[in-house]
Amino acid sequence: MNQYIINLLFAISQPSYKYRNLYWADYIWTSLSGFMVSARDANPELLVKKTAVELQKKIHMPEWAKFVKTGVSRERPPEQDDWWFLRAASLHRRIYMDGPVGVSKLRTYYGGLQRQGHQPAHFKKAGGKIIRTILQDLERVGLIEKINKPKKGRIVTREGQKFLDKVAKECK
Repeated sequence: MNQYIINLLFAISQPSYKYRNLYWADYIWTSLSGFMVSARDANPELLVKKTAVELQKKIHMPEWAKFVKTGVSRERPPEQDDWWFLRAASLHRRIYMDGPVGVSKLRTYYGGLQRQGHQPAHFKKAGGKIIRTILQDLERVGLIEKINKPKKGRIVTREGQKFLDKVAKECK
């Protein structure tokens, strides 16, 4: 049976099938051969939700976080009770995906359009205090670390990578 599947995968991955079935063949190949699942392969929405549940055991939300907006482009604070952990999980995934990244780049990523009445809306960055505080919490737990060379910013540690890959494996 296994030889039949390998032959099928080989036939599908030939140039005549290249554009039509290659992704399907890769999916079958990875699921049969037991390759490790990384956070890059998992569904981002499901990964962030499950990571947020796991992070609730490791970090805590400050008292002031119940009353703040996430940036000037927002009119009200977030309505979800666990928004702090969702943002922390999203930040952890973003650092995992983008490599060394600083607070300024993350503020740009989480920013949005600020409405100005009759005038056209303009892009504004997200607030930096929330992002800095979450990054400090993730550093304290040991999931990310700050580096200065070759690029300045924060990267995921081995423990942070294991943590996200374990959650990604549960998502599959």
